[in-house]
Amino acid sequence: MNPTEAIRAGMSGSETTVVTRELTVAHFHPTMPEVYGTPFMIYLLEVASSNAIRDHLPQGWVSVGYEVHVKHLAATPVGRTVTATARVYSIDGRFVKFTVEAHDGVAKIGQGTHVRALVELARFNKNLHAAPG
Repeated sequence: MNPTEAIRAGMSGSETTVVTRELTVAHFHPTMPEVYGTPFMIYLLEVASSNAIRDHLPQGWVSVGYEVHVKHLAATPVGRTVTATARVYSIDGRFVKFTVEAHDGVAKIGQGTHVRALVELARFNKNLHAAPG
């Protein structure tokens, strides 16, 4: 089975969130600024990437994050809406490569690339639970 059979370059997805204090660096480190945290931006970019291909995967298959190269370009305060977008630019075996970008309604706040690996969920879970741990 080829899990990438229905995936094409140019497919795109997005995801949006409103920045709350819980999504800021200050929530975890009170001495830091109350701005959108980089890990949350990366998560949003990953979800946008997953959204781009999720409905095109065979039954029982999912995509998991594999590689992230992102620059966090600008600070975003609480209350702004951040939209992440992702576009497939390449498929290499079971790896799907995306260009990603985040915008907060005022400025582009992030950009880079992301790679997701396609896995058969039942097999993945079986291997996960079989691993020594």
